[in-house]
Amino acid sequence: MPLFDHLKTILASRQLNVSRRFALLHEAISGTMSSFYMARDLNTGQLVGLKILDPKKTVAFEARFKGLEKPSEGEIAAQLKHPNIVETLEYGVTTEMAPYLVMEFLEGPNMNAVLASRDASLDGRRLHYIRQAAEALAAVHEAGFIHRDVCPRNFMLCNKREDIKLIDFGLTVPATRWFMQPGNRTGTPNYMAPELVRRRPTDQRLDVFAFGVTAYEFCTFELPWLRGTTGMAAMTHDQPPADILAYRPDLNPRLAKAIHACIEPEVEKRCPSIKEFLKMIRTVTEE
Repeated sequence: MPLFDHLKTILASRQLNVSRRFALLHEAISGTMSSFYMARDLNTGQLVGLKILDPKKTVAFEARFKGLEKPSEGEIAAQLKHPNIVETLEYGVTTEMAPYLVMEFLEGPNMNAVLASRDASLDGRRLHYIRQAAEALAAVHEAGFIHRDVCPRNFMLCNKREDIKLIDFGLTVPATRWFMQPGNRTGTPNYMAPELVRRRPTDQRLDVFAFGVTAYEFCTFELPWLRGTTGMAAMTHDQPPADILAYRPDLNPRLAKAIHACIEPEVEKRCPSIKEFLKMIRTVTEE
């Protein structure tokens, strides 16, 4: 067999044939660049989450980082090991040349749906969820990455709603100089930091901002600025935010102060890190 044909055979053997390996049981809510399924591994019987990325959209996104040797979503996600981060079990490319990730299957709603329904089950649990979400994001930052899409949609409630886990590393990049240059304006508009919106240099503090907006919404069901579905809503984020105590006058003042420190529009005045946020709420025991 010619060498080239031999290499093609080896590569093909390493590609995932989805229908042979998995029984797709249910398609969950999918993103703009991927489809997500609850699936059963036919080899092990294990119930897993299977994420299959759109090849064309993935190539278009990765083209933003041409020449920078950006790690793939699977490469990044597989490095992140934390109790409050979804575990990535495997990643690669399907026989249809679509990138895929196999993850632990999380039984439960995402926080966006819980907030949209103003679910009363959050009462008494918000501080617990906020602390877990912060610890997850701190682990991402310690691993040397910027998540870039921190928002309620990317937190899942699991273990009968006892815990929260961070998901979706499709927009995640290394926290290095070349990936923090102006121009890469990706994320969810309602949670975008002003420096990102205005195409200025960024760093992990853009995640701190998005986390602060998320925590604010956990506590109030509201956003600190105008809600919208386009980038125009994010253009208001360099203005002073609405006082969280106006919505929740009963909120622990130390928690309120810590959240506001995260959503400071001026990056140099903002809480410098998620670890610092955790220090600010270390002695807070009640919401």
